[in-house]
Formats: sequence, C-alpha cells, structure tokens
Amino acid sequence: MTRRTTGPWECIVVGAGAAGMSAGLTLARARRTTLIIDAGRQSNLAAPDIGGLLGHDRRAPARFYAEGRVELAAYPCVESRPGEVVRGEREEGGGFAVTLSDGRREQARSIVLAPGTDYRYPRLPGMDERWGSSVFHCPFCRGWEVSDRPLGVLADGAVGVHGALNLRAWSDRITLLTNGGELTEEQRARLAAGGVGVDERPIAALDGPGAELRTVVFAGGGELAIGALLVKTILRQRSSLAGDLGATVIEPDEMLSVEAIKVDAMQRTGVPGLYAAGDAATSVPPSMAAAVASGYLAGASAVVGLAAGY
Repeated sequence: MTRRTTGPWECIVVGAGAAGMSAGLTLARARRTTLIIDAGRQSNLAAPDIGGLLGHDRRAPARFYAEGRVELAAYPCVESRPGEVVRGEREEGGGFAVTLSDGRREQARSIVLAPGTDYRYPRLPGMDERWGSSVFHCPFCRGWEVSDRPLGVLADGAVGVHGALNLRAWSDRITLLTNGGELTEEQRARLAAGGVGVDERPIAALDGPGAELRTVVFAGGGELAIGALLVKTILRQRSSLAGDLGATVIEPDEMLSVEAIKVDAMQRTGVPGLYAAGDAATSVPPSMAAAVASGYLAGASAVVGLAAGY
C-alpha cells in the first residue's frame, strides 16, 4: 500500500499527543488513509518525565513523542504534518473539511479530535518556570517524584480540601494554601483530623533555585517552606473546533474543572464520523495512560464507522 497524499482522507486526526498518535496507529493498522496534524503543543512537554504510563514510566515526554512518530512512519497509509487546524466544517452529503492556519484545506470522511487542552492556573510570580516540575496539577503523575517533601496545595473550598487530604499519600507534611480564600468550619475540622495545615494568607510569589521550589512568599510579608505545590487547574478547549463540527462541549464543574467534548464509551461524539479523545474529551482528571486508551478507542470506532459507510 502506498502513501496517499491527494484526495479526501479516510480520517484526519487533529493533534499528535498521546491520544492522537494512538488513534493514528489504530487507523494505520487497519490500513485507513490517515492524516495526523500536529500543532506541537503537547501539554506535558513542560514536565521532565512521564509518571504512571506502563512501559514509559519516568521517560521524557519529548522522547515518547519522537518514538511514536517513528512507529507511525512505518505505515505508508499515514502522513503526519505540522500545522494548526483553525476551522472545521461538515460537508453536504457527509464528510468533513478542515482549514489550517497556513490556508491549506484538507477533506476527510471522518475526524478524530485530539487537540489537547489549555491548562489554566493562577499566574503567580515564579509559577510558570516551575510548572510541570515542582509545581504540578496531577498527584498521580508527579507525586512520587516529590514524595516526603513539605507539600502545598493551592486551592480553596471543597477542591482544596479534597486535594490536600489526597496528597497525604505522598507526604505527611501538607499545607492547604487558600491564597486569601476562606474555609468553612466543617472543612477546617476535616483538615485538622487529617493532619493537614492551613494558611489563608494571600500569596505574592514562589521562590527557589531554577525550577526548584523552596518557599512560598506571602503578600503581607513572611514565607513558608514548601518543596512542591499541587495547583488547582482548569482545562479549557483550545478552540471552537469541536462545537463548529457539531459536538457537545461540557462545562467544567467545581471539582473536576475540565471543559470536555462529550463522548460515549467508544469516544463517539454523536455526530456521524466525528470522534474525540485525550484531554479534550475526558471529564475526569487527564493522564497519559487514559489518553493512549481513549485514542485507541477513537481510532477503532473510526475504523468501524468507515466500514459501515460513515
């Protein structure tokens, strides 16, 4: 089978993170002509390593993606291209078209949306340079690496209480930092019973050498020794593409804070021929392991849909 680069594709995969490449590999092995469009914005590139992905535990994300691209290149029916999809449309009679930022237009019988999400967190001074290392959003991905340090949780309300109590699996020195937010007496009692400290002072900055966190500096003066910080993060769609193509997007709730494309158990959006996977299509805290699995399911669903004629 030769590589196909002209005419409508059988599937376009938007995004080349763990979910997008997993979907692409599944489609490739089913010999479906597939275009993978890679904007190069994989969210975990800021992290020094991957945590909790079997077979790739503690591997650098860049290495994981590089090895994935090599695997995909072995299949002649798949093409990977750099680019960013800025617009999508459903065509009369079925199928889809996408437009890239450079003006190129590509058509396909089906689409897998796996563009990832934007991670939005408080932009305190000193946070960006530590993001993914000593400042993180997922304890299952990063908790092992920061075990037994004095750990902080930057959040308030029910989210903060839940995060602080959960973080006790990695350290017995936990402080909930509300950054000026207030807690109820019931929440204070739960934290006290769990051996979690509370500091409600507004935060001015994070400090430490390089990407290492040593202290939290407070706006009114004073500081607290903290070796790593779990931060409440809201995940938002990177564009209106899912909605433009007819998919439903679920608004974040208080606890999970994920704006997600609505899919069923097989990653189908409800629009014939349109599937979604990865961070952009999960209503639970995201992970690399979950992204790989959802990408496989989305790719398999696309293969089945193509065989059925949609």
